[in-house]
Amino acid sequence: MTSISFYSHASDKLAIARQLAVKAWGQKLNVLIYTPDPSVAASIDRLLWTQPALSFVPHCGDDHPLVTVTPVIIGKNADKIMSADVLINLDHEAPPIFSRFDRLVEIVTDEENDLALGRKRYRYYKDRGYELVNHDLRNRGQ
Repeated sequence: MTSISFYSHASDKLAIARQLAVKAWGQKLNVLIYTPDPSVAASIDRLLWTQPALSFVPHCGDDHPLVTVTPVIIGKNADKIMSADVLINLDHEAPPIFSRFDRLVEIVTDEENDLALGRKRYRYYKDRGYELVNHDLRNRGQ
């Protein structure tokens, strides 16, 4: 069963997503950063190119020809990735493909609308019997 972690009270959702993707890649895991929104995809792509400044995180969009050999994928199509290790959700809804992954990561900010949507996703997973783990980022210096 997919393990689900919520990272709550994030000050910057994309920065946390980048940190978690880098950590997973460092553990030799494949990552799908899930977003159907092209502007969010472009923003996380930029972050992965520029942060951290002295390293490179191999990544590409889910429509790129190298998608099958790239460990970090950005988009909504999981059909071409090599292994379903980590799914980082940057959408407002629960990804329809989340159960194909070993681990799902949800990131929730303190913004009122994001909190409401995060609670809705939390209930969705909980109602389906998933065990949820919450990481409160308020006092961790993200």
